[in-house]
Amino acid sequence: MGSELHSIAKAMVARGKGILAADESTGTIGRRLASINMANEEPNRQAWRQLLLTSEGYGKYISGVILYDETLRQSADDGTPFVDILQSEGVIPGIKVDKSTNPLAGAPGEVTTDGLDGLRDRLNEYYELGARFTKWRAVITIGDHIPSDYCISVNAHALGRFAALSQEAGLVPIVEPEVLMDGNHSIEMCEWVTERTLNKTFAELKSQRVDLEGMVLKPNMVLSGADAEDRADAQTVARATVNCFRRTIPAAVPGIAFLSGGQGDEEATVNLDAINKLAKAENAPWELTFSYGRGLQATPLSTWSGIPDNVPAAQKAFIERSVA
Repeated sequence: MGSELHSIAKAMVARGKGILAADESTGTIGRRLASINMANEEPNRQAWRQLLLTSEGYGKYISGVILYDETLRQSADDGTPFVDILQSEGVIPGIKVDKSTNPLAGAPGEVTTDGLDGLRDRLNEYYELGARFTKWRAVITIGDHIPSDYCISVNAHALGRFAALSQEAGLVPIVEPEVLMDGNHSIEMCEWVTERTLNKTFAELKSQRVDLEGMVLKPNMVLSGADAEDRADAQTVARATVNCFRRTIPAAVPGIAFLSGGQGDEEATVNLDAINKLAKAENAPWELTFSYGRGLQATPLSTWSGIPDNVPAAQKAFIERSVA
């Protein structure tokens, strides 16, 4: 089992490829569809997913796709399951398994991620349905006197439980501890909080006997807050991010797939390029790639606008975004 997990994890972070995050909940995808004046109904959600997953040749640029529970069970119009379509394209199917966030008891302004109850059974079912990796997102907020050690510890423990259970089921976990960029904090504050979060996360992964070579990390970049007056440039972001990761992420982890975290398409692209160049120059031990959702889907969605005749143009836009 270990060697299979290792092979899948390496394939997920293959050089020159990224991971498509298409795991929006029913509510989130409803807001996306509303932006093109489409109702949040299953046939419309299926049509949008089909457009993306049947785009010709995207497997050259996308290593894996994170799906939502509904999408993992859906099929194309011709009856072919989406999982089979992904596999025929050489793309690894994955599944979001957390059940979103709720307020953390006794910690105003902080949240914890739900979904551990019944997770073992769900993971076994997802493996049978064809998934080969999973994802769990923890959310850490920077604000007045937060994050607390309590919040970081609770979320890190949940990430550890999720990862251990995923590997038990033969699934590679994408561990996503996201320090939000919301706020006016400095890049130094983000670096400090990210370091605390990653240190605690890897302590939990180790204590819960997670095989680090059979996982992928999906962290935030080290950034100034979105509302900061003097936001750090790409070179400063790259230096802070690489320094932070060298202090916290073991070399055994095969790869890092960055989340965009609310950055605009251009900012996320420029920052990722700067981080990649610096990490390569300094011989960082991990493969670096991206795991974006809106950044890959926004242009194709607006191009499509729910009009069947626009599908080829929308698929072309998706491929172009994937290459970029």
